[in-house]
Amino acid sequence: MKIRFTKKRLKYYLIFGILWLVLGTTAIIFDSNNIFNYGYLIMGILFLGTYLFENNKQYLTIENGVISKNNLIPKKINLNEIKRINKFAGDYILKTDSSELKINTEFIEKKSLAELNTVLEKLNLETK
Repeated sequence: MKIRFTKKRLKYYLIFGILWLVLGTTAIIFDSNNIFNYGYLIMGILFLGTYLFENNKQYLTIENGVISKNNLIPKKINLNEIKRINKFAGDYILKTDSSELKINTEFIEKKSLAELNTVLEKLNLETK
């Protein structure tokens, strides 16, 4: 099961990626001697890369009893190892004996947040 990013967040990265690429392309066409104009292209590529990565991987993946946060360096926690769930300022902090995973609920689509809440409720753990 994938816990999806909000569409607003994904659109933000796509729009800004396209804008930076257009700005960089026009800046290089009119003044290719200025090295700073290539920074606009790099910004556009980074925004589009972030969009593609987040659109494909999404925020969280829950499979085979493992919840993983999909970053460049993914962080994984087995669901059966979770000892405590803390709710603080709209965030979930899943704690095990050796690690913790922070989940920012503002990034999660409403339907996916309901699915995440269902999975966390099935763990029958005390939430603080």
